[in-house]
Amino acid sequence: MKLLMHTCCAPCSVYCIDELRSENIEPVVYWFNPNIHPYMEYKARRDCLKEYTKSINVESIFEENYGLDEFCKKVVNKLDTRCQDYCYPVRLEQTAKYAKENGYTYFTTTLLVSPYQKHDIIKNLGEKIAKKYGLEFLYRDFRVGFREGQNKAREIGLYMQRYCRLRFFRGK
Repeated sequence: MKLLMHTCCAPCSVYCIDELRSENIEPVVYWFNPNIHPYMEYKARRDCLKEYTKSINVESIFEENYGLDEFCKKVVNKLDTRCQDYCYPVRLEQTAKYAKENGYTYFTTTLLVSPYQKHDIIKNLGEKIAKKYGLEFLYRDFRVGFREGQNKAREIGLYMQRYCRLRFFRGK
């Protein structure tokens, strides 16, 4: 199985990588997150992921696209639905496109580890996009290992975001 795994940050990748490796699946980490803002947050997550993947010997690919202008245009009037209307689709679509162009047969995302994400939407969208590109979307409900992964991330000193983007945009 040749698996490309969209990755939002190092802490979310910890359990996903460990679990996939326990199944003898070696994921290739794929960074594409034009929805992460401000730039210092984008850079902190990206740089931490680079260091982490190198430290555990996981192949990684980094697509640099700090897409502030496009993000703002797409979500300005849709803050409450931006995850399903922009953030999920833009990242999963690009991951699938890259996977198809580079000989991968499967793709997945670390978004599936978070109990705060909308799994049904991610799963349905992933399957729809996979069909479009002639790929398979590897769905795993990684939420069972969320706390374990977060604890391990803290233990090894990975950068962890201190706030939820949703609260930032709503001003709460």
